[in-house]
Amino acid sequence: MISTSQIIYCINPDCSDPINFVSDRLCANCQTPLVHRYLWAIGSWTAEVSPGTKVKNRYEVITQQIWLDTQPGLPPEVPEELPKIVIPYLKLCQERLHLPAAYGFVNSPTEDADDILLLENVPIDETGQIYPSIAEAWEQVTSVRQVYWLWQILQLWTHLLELGVAQSLLIPENLRVQGWCVRLLELHQTAPDQKLSLQDLAQTWQPWIASVNTPVASELERIIQQMCSTEVELEIITTQLNTLLLASAAELPLSLKVAGATDIGPELRQNEDNCYPIASTDPDEPILPRLSIVCDGIGGHQGGEVASQLAVQSLKLQVRALLTEVSEQNEPVSPQLLQEQIEASLRVVNNVICSRNDEQKRQGRERMATTLVMAVQVPQRVKTISGWHSDNAHELYLANIGDSRAYWITHNYCQLLTVDDVVATREVRFARSLYHPALERMDATALTQALGTKDAESLHFVMKRFILEEDGILLLCSDGLSDNNWVENSWRDYAVPVLTGQLAVEDAISNWINLANEKNGHDNTSVVMTVCRVSRQYLVPVSQSQSSGEIIKVPEPEASEEIEQLVRLEEESPQIEAAFSLADSSQALLDLDLTPEPIPATPVTQVKPTKKRQPLLLVGGLLALLIGGTSLGLLAWWQLNPLQFQQMCRQLPQRVQTLCPTPR
Repeated sequence: MISTSQIIYCINPDCSDPINFVSDRLCANCQTPLVHRYLWAIGSWTAEVSPGTKVKNRYEVITQQIWLDTQPGLPPEVPEELPKIVIPYLKLCQERLHLPAAYGFVNSPTEDADDILLLENVPIDETGQIYPSIAEAWEQVTSVRQVYWLWQILQLWTHLLELGVAQSLLIPENLRVQGWCVRLLELHQTAPDQKLSLQDLAQTWQPWIASVNTPVASELERIIQQMCSTEVELEIITTQLNTLLLASAAELPLSLKVAGATDIGPELRQNEDNCYPIASTDPDEPILPRLSIVCDGIGGHQGGEVASQLAVQSLKLQVRALLTEVSEQNEPVSPQLLQEQIEASLRVVNNVICSRNDEQKRQGRERMATTLVMAVQVPQRVKTISGWHSDNAHELYLANIGDSRAYWITHNYCQLLTVDDVVATREVRFARSLYHPALERMDATALTQALGTKDAESLHFVMKRFILEEDGILLLCSDGLSDNNWVENSWRDYAVPVLTGQLAVEDAISNWINLANEKNGHDNTSVVMTVCRVSRQYLVPVSQSQSSGEIIKVPEPEASEEIEQLVRLEEESPQIEAAFSLADSSQALLDLDLTPEPIPATPVTQVKPTKKRQPLLLVGGLLALLIGGTSLGLLAWWQLNPLQFQQMCRQLPQRVQTLCPTPR
């Protein structure tokens, strides 16, 4: 260990003069973006290391536990046998938005001290400053954000409890916040003889709740009291906290603007990417601006482009039907049910692509498939904290499979929201390797999942739910842009001007694509940006059913229109028509006459009357489809009425429920 000034090395192995000052963003010699990787050091002898020293001629000690990797282009040291302390970090890698990741180790200088574990993806900014704790930031934020922080902790509780590290959520100084997002400094093992419960979590929350002086205070206190009861179940607390979160967020207005584009790139002859929306999209489509999709096709000419286009077109119809069904509900639909319905839609798309592969006898690398990242903003009608009814509860659902990505960008930070389905990530999730050693594999970036490669039952979909409570940009992109970290390296120049009003979103997308073609020109590129504007001031409602914020009503299409659009799908997609004809099973689905009676559209300011359902009749009809009809007819009816269908399925005998096409 020697004293040194703060310098950082360029990651470009061909750079002839790689030494730079830490304050630089680009290498002064070759203009490569510099990587500022601040690490969190865990180990008994970190207290003996003075700030300003360099460990192993590599790690600059900023404070006793904050170390800067001055040579981020070199792989970190990792023992052949991974210590037990890193296993939870590896198995929880899907929660990278909230949790740190194991980076590497530094050997102890003495035999009686433990090796230092270095963590990356920690709540430390690019200047080496640690983000504030929840306790420090609590009284300076809105009540929406306070409830949102508690919701995130509650969502992490079960995952951490299963791996014996739930103690991490009970240490206030360990809980840090980056804007809306709760992030942990490290994972703490729960003592073997200690059995944690919601009572322990409630005790941690009590000092924060006591300082709440907003309309949510009384409800939070009631939830805390229930958590202190030995009989309360996690599901009950989750439901109550979710209701409070939606009611708080719905007080705010929400304005959305979405745009997208896809580009073939400078090197390839065909574009296997597809996205929604694009410039030619009808601005009156009812799912705008709620839905955004990016797909990156696999399978070569008349393969990848067909799979990606089929996925986009099918999901547009299914999401439209889902949003229509949600708008008919008298009570908010639970996050779990909405996630199940979106996942079920993805499974339908997967199996349609799979069946086309089988019919065309495509094998191995010839099978067409597609990655996908999709965001759906679900506008649910809720009663707000103030007592009026809002038409939007600010929920956003995100799904991804493959290596297309989603980012959330504000004036101050860029957050990667998704985890790539690649071999390197699989090795980490199975606790076989740390991430950076896994990247050394020849197949490190090979996809482990994509829509259409195998039966849907063997796929693992990652679904996430967010609450839009701050101004920001949701960026979806294919790896044509995200490769080599170009989003992380350039978001200030390409996204922040949109937030400040200096650049139109369409122009920003063009700039992103030009950057991708210049820096990652080996691939197609698709980019979709959704600009979200949220006022931080509570509003006085104009009426009992609307606010002064932008409310976009989703029209209620007739089911016959859904079927007609599906039939026209072949005619509207020449590439698909040229590549294959409809499968017999798919054609049977399209030919079914499932037209229900038209439902008149309801004005935004009108409260929809309660519609009496016929549960016994629907269950009888469902049984008839299951016993005397075909699963295809049932599948079609399910796609048009997903929530109603699942509710009916749950009323059937257990032996019949197994025939329902529900997500697993």
